[in-house]
Amino acid sequence: MDKLNLLFRSWSGLEAAELTALTPAGSNRRYYRIAAGSFRAVGVIGTDRDENRAFITEAKHFREKGINVPEILATDPDGMRYLVEDLGDNSLFDLVRTGREQGRYSTEERSLLFKAISALPKIQFEGGEGLDYNLCYPDKEFNARMVDFDLNYFKYCFLKTSGIEFNEVRLQDDFDRFRNDLLEYESNSFMYRDFQARNVMIRDGEPWFIDFQGGRKGPFLYDVASFIWQARSRFPDDLKEELAETYFKNLQPYSDMSREEFRSGLRHFVLFRILQVLGAYGF
Repeated sequence: MDKLNLLFRSWSGLEAAELTALTPAGSNRRYYRIAAGSFRAVGVIGTDRDENRAFITEAKHFREKGINVPEILATDPDGMRYLVEDLGDNSLFDLVRTGREQGRYSTEERSLLFKAISALPKIQFEGGEGLDYNLCYPDKEFNARMVDFDLNYFKYCFLKTSGIEFNEVRLQDDFDRFRNDLLEYESNSFMYRDFQARNVMIRDGEPWFIDFQGGRKGPFLYDVASFIWQARSRFPDDLKEELAETYFKNLQPYSDMSREEFRSGLRHFVLFRILQVLGAYGF
């Protein structure tokens, strides 16, 4: 904490008057809201220097592209701590809680969801342009190894613990075919990898994006499936259709994929994401 306070002082010129621990997300990183006078920031203490570097590098690159991500305010020389712009407390996940709990989304909630997914192609294509993928963490691209990791996650953490009888050899044959299908899709853009409502902040009615440090070069359909079929969202079928169509319309300046190809590919990645989610909950 002393080093984080020192970093804040070197950036603001003031001693921290307020330091509040924020609720941790699904990682070991620690977050603190730090304030003094008119200066406010979120301080981050990371656990992996390479992961920190990925986030800092990508955030600076995306800001240059005009994408709504928090500004990097200061970084510690040892690469383990940094300060970012404070985007507030309004996550998209929290703002659509009523719709999620009831399974019926209001006009206002739908509007926020449409804004978020409309911005995704710009992140993927304009954000991916000129990005040094060699700095991505923990890997630079969506590849066979990543697919195998996630399929085996499903097999060992969910399927084998469920008591369901299955033929492991035939399952592996299916996995091999499935992997090959997934790797055939266009992969020349930035794949956010964890594009979901918890990682979208709403400020002044507009979406801002966080927690993209696990991104890499990969298929854009992965993120669409992640967002629309995110666990516990309870999106009704008509809303899923509208979200998919909204994304497809905003995709047009960047890809010549047909609607039929888009729909077919999306089904593959929805299945892949569902298997991942089952593995995660099984674990």
